[in-house]
Formats: sequence, C-alpha cells, structure tokens
Amino acid sequence: MLYSRSAEYALRAMLHMAPLAPGEYALVKTIATEDGIPLHFLAKILQDLARHGFLKSSKGPRGGFRLSQPPEEISMLRIVEAVDGAGRYDRCIGGNPECSNRVACGMHDSWMALRSRIIDYLGGTSIADLAKALGEKRRLLAQTRRASGKKHSRAKV
Repeated sequence: MLYSRSAEYALRAMLHMAPLAPGEYALVKTIATEDGIPLHFLAKILQDLARHGFLKSSKGPRGGFRLSQPPEEISMLRIVEAVDGAGRYDRCIGGNPECSNRVACGMHDSWMALRSRIIDYLGGTSIADLAKALGEKRRLLAQTRRASGKKHSRAKV
C-alpha cells in the first residue's frame, strides 16, 4: 500500500474542500457522509491536518474546515507525510531493520527505484491536480450515463 487508510481519508477530505469558495467551510459531518468516511476518524484526521497548517477551522453555525492555502500548493506527499510520518518510504519494504545502502536486502535495489517513482508522483501531484482529474472523470461518467439512458429510452419506444 502506498499510504495508510488515514492518509487516504485525509486526501479524500482535502479533495472535498479544494473547490470551496473563499470563506466557505465544510462540515466534518458532511464530508464524512458524502465521502463514506467514519465521522470520528475523520474529525481526528482533520484536526491533525489543521495542527500541521494545511487546514483552517472555524467554530459556530457556519464553521467547519477549509484549506489554509491554495490546492495547487499542497502536494500529496506533504499530506501523506503529515498523516503517516516523514520517512515512510525510507524503510525497508521487506521490514528488515538492518537494510541500508551498505547492507542491502534482496529487494533493496528494486524498492529504491520504485520508491523514487512513488515519491516523485506524490510530490509532483497537488490536491488541485487530483481535483481536476476527479472532476474530469465525473464529467465523463455523467456523459456516459446520459448516452446510456438515451439508448435505453429509444429501445423502450
């Protein structure tokens, strides 16, 4: 797995907040319900992200969470490291605590090449990139559903 379930939920919540208008906040309950994330688990994750400076929080009837900086400036890697801890990809893939560049396990060389690609992808992909890709997929899915519905309605006539 590239990252933990907590990091996955953090990324999904960040995607939920990416399109918010300035001054608009998302309720934890709304994000949890719409994205299928356990409420109490999500609340803890969002509080941690706020402590790390990725989110702003506001209490009160119009309160909730929002991104503290533009989504273009927040990489997936920064979120994963905030949630899972820095150095997640530095550990041996086989769990060997003695594995290093000097004393390498059998998987070390192939893991180092893959590790580099994973870090490049996560570091080079912003929340804005993810939001754009998700929006495009949703748009294509809606087109497909409309086209499929037209075919079925013609068949019934």
